[in-house]
Amino acid sequence: MSRIAVVPGSFDPVTLGHLDVIERAAGLFDELHVLVVHNPAKTALLPIAQRVSLIQEAVVEASMPGNITVTSWSVGLLVDYCTDVGASVLVKGIRSQVDVAYETPMAIVNRNLAGVETIFLLPDPAHAHVSSSLVRQVAGLGGDVSPYVPRVVSAFLQSND
Repeated sequence: MSRIAVVPGSFDPVTLGHLDVIERAAGLFDELHVLVVHNPAKTALLPIAQRVSLIQEAVVEASMPGNITVTSWSVGLLVDYCTDVGASVLVKGIRSQVDVAYETPMAIVNRNLAGVETIFLLPDPAHAHVSSSLVRQVAGLGGDVSPYVPRVVSAFLQSND
């Protein structure tokens, strides 16, 4: 039986912190689905298809394992996707107590709804302060985001200034 997990997020844009969590999670599971989801509480910088493409390129560029699938989901509950692909675990990166407080109720509901457990991974301290929101703000004001995002994302954002 394969151990399948899902790393969900808006990834708008994907950061080096996200890639750190993705790579470490890929080493823990037989299959890892990186799932780009729409967050209605956020105003998106990039269309979902562009985010999927940038993550795919970043995963290849970082020479990550071949057990990673990058896709998107916009209809239904996250646990519905998990059920569809046979995943029993969600993996979430946690940067601070604020993230723990936000993610814990969702983890409990996901377990109650579909028996899907949530594993929290702490970030590499080098990336613990970086969020997609911060990257969007710095990029929007013309700042250099290259220390915070994969090269493909930095190049994409610079080419679309």
